[in-house]
Amino acid sequence: MGKSEFHQADERRFVDQRGSSATLAPNGLNPATIMEKAVRERIVDSYFYMEQCFGVNEADIVDRVVEHVSFIGGVSGTVQKPTPFLCLAFKLLQLAPSDAVLREYLAFGGEKFKYLRALALFYIRLTRPAKEVYTMLEPYLEDGRKLRRKGRAGTSLTFVDVFVDDLLTKDRVCATSLWKMPKRDVLEDLEVLEPRVSPLGDIEDLLEEDEEEEGGQNGEGAGDGNASERSSRFESPMEASDRDVMDVDSDERRLSKTRSRSP
Repeated sequence: MGKSEFHQADERRFVDQRGSSATLAPNGLNPATIMEKAVRERIVDSYFYMEQCFGVNEADIVDRVVEHVSFIGGVSGTVQKPTPFLCLAFKLLQLAPSDAVLREYLAFGGEKFKYLRALALFYIRLTRPAKEVYTMLEPYLEDGRKLRRKGRAGTSLTFVDVFVDDLLTKDRVCATSLWKMPKRDVLEDLEVLEPRVSPLGDIEDLLEEDEEEEGGQNGEGAGDGNASERSSRFESPMEASDRDVMDVDSDERRLSKTRSRSP
């Protein structure tokens, strides 16, 4: 058997011996150096990686995620221990799955496969060019399922769509610095991407509708309450003085009636 047919037990060979002859990712980056050196060393030295990630293939990744991944995240605790999510993401960098395999990961439904979808989305952001990242990640901005996120400060609640938005807008996610990706409006100006249509509709039309509704409610509420104020504001000085005289006369009549009734 040839040397290439053996699976190397020493995972550091992937980290140290790829060099410039490595098969580059579709975005032109070396998959062995996408993650920082300190993070890579923690991953290959971790117990989970040595026990659960040795000799696995693309199909085994599904089983590992379902059995062992219950939160997303990079490193946790004061010792910055790599999470199973990050270890499996590093293993995917070794396996370099094709787009067809990634689509299968994304197509898995059900609650127990949501972390497999999150892992595939994370890997796509690390290795695919900008156009593919936007076209493959944006449909999952509608996925509102809950995810647990674990970091140095502890565990918190997040959602799949929030995680996707972080991948599209932030520079660092899950203890990994993301490569600088051009913004969507720049790619639209270059006609690389078509303008995205939100499931909610055109944002400008929604804002105009809200303004019209607010204006109508304010107009109805203010119409009756300010009528007397507007009438008193625009009456003539003569009308105001006549009203004052009438008020004085009515007060004098009430006073005289009161005096006549008293013994």
